[in-house]
Amino acid sequence: MAEVNLPKGWCLSRISDIATKGEQRTPNASEEFIYVDIGSINRDLKIIQTPQKLLGDSAPSRARKVINSGDVLVSLTRPNLNAVALVPDELNEQIASTGFEVIKPLIVDGRYVFALTRSKHFIDAISGAVQGALYPAAKSSDVQGYEFPLPPLAEQKVIAEKLDTLLTQVDNTKARLERIPDILKRFRQSVLAATVSGKLTEEWREDNSCSDISDLVKTFSGLIKSKKILELADKPISAEEITIVTPGDWSWVRLSKIADIASGVAKGSKSNGETVSRPYLRVANVQRGYLNLDEIKEIEVSPDKAESLKLQYGDILFNEGGDIDKLGRGWIWESQIDDCIHQNHVFRARCFSEKIESKFISFYGNSEGKEYFLRNGTQSVNLASINKTTLSLLPIPMPSPEEQTEIVRRVEELFAFADRIEQAAQAALSRVNNLTQSILAKAFRGELTADWRAANPELICGEHSAEALLAKIKTERAKLSQTKKSWGKSVEN
Repeated sequence: MAEVNLPKGWCLSRISDIATKGEQRTPNASEEFIYVDIGSINRDLKIIQTPQKLLGDSAPSRARKVINSGDVLVSLTRPNLNAVALVPDELNEQIASTGFEVIKPLIVDGRYVFALTRSKHFIDAISGAVQGALYPAAKSSDVQGYEFPLPPLAEQKVIAEKLDTLLTQVDNTKARLERIPDILKRFRQSVLAATVSGKLTEEWREDNSCSDISDLVKTFSGLIKSKKILELADKPISAEEITIVTPGDWSWVRLSKIADIASGVAKGSKSNGETVSRPYLRVANVQRGYLNLDEIKEIEVSPDKAESLKLQYGDILFNEGGDIDKLGRGWIWESQIDDCIHQNHVFRARCFSEKIESKFISFYGNSEGKEYFLRNGTQSVNLASINKTTLSLLPIPMPSPEEQTEIVRRVEELFAFADRIEQAAQAALSRVNNLTQSILAKAFRGELTADWRAANPELICGEHSAEALLAKIKTERAKLSQTKKSWGKSVEN
């Protein structure tokens, strides 16, 4: 930081100039103590959140560093993650891991030193000196040798208080912004619940006359080629299978009654003849309510299979499962990727008529469908899967074609509104994240306390200057060193 134009009364210092070295000791076997390791630090909040209560005989070999109230802990492992914290009063005289550098401020405000360790300049400085590629770690000398602007003691306290106020406001704002995605997730789920129960279009139905969906569904029987699938499609739906109350003019039908269902190609399947390379969807591509097409792989298949499995606009996709979160999730194929097919762990449902809104079917699959799959699929503790038969039997609530169209329009409008809010929140969160470093940078340039210095010139010069403070620290360190030597000799005697 030699290039910094320092405010009046400030000077450059190193951590080693304003702190003392800490002690290490091995806890007694029967001693109960609180142990702070790297995992105890909440990196977002910069606090010690989850320390452990241990007995000395069960303590890890790294439990050696004595910590005191006001000490600053800096993780030497993966310093770019900035696991730092200020030791609170309740952890005075406890034990920390040797994976920390323990900064023990002497006649300076520990809160100011702690703020320094949160700055991008500090993080970059010690991260740039890490040793080892697989498990990068900084050294004690990297932290102790860090150079920074040191204000007079009175100004340190003013800066620390201002930072406490400003950064608390930033953290509170950040916390509120980070809750928005969960709030919007619940909002989208409530929209889907209102969609499939008919509540979303309750008033619309009162003002609009619609055709009977059952008349349209009856025409699909001749399109089902397989006798087995026809039997599944015509299987009566029991009351136990219906989990929601729907309007009286809606019908319940099996998915196989309104759509052709197909499994995809198995990875590694052999072909005895000619093959072609095709892009294909995997489980990772098919998310709940959207498709992630960032990485599309290719697979070799026969020309006939490539043609039969080629996805068409409006195809509904369902995941077979694997774990419960993936079970039945999916969305609509709307991509411009040519000749794309799907793997055998992704099912495709293609509606028999354009009058059936495939998006409405997917809305239901992403809302209530998962519960059906959990009841009727194959599952263990954390794993679950469905097969073509389970999917074929999925009961679907069916409003009229006109109402389906209106439902899709309304849901897309509401989801677009939620997307705009989410994007705005993400942009605001990015600005807030940058704001923390901006505030810290201003603090260490003296910009937060310019007015204070102008009003209190007597507290930043002469015996109150930072240079005079360093001289006092040097004298005090020498006294402490002499005291330790004298105490050591008395113990020996």
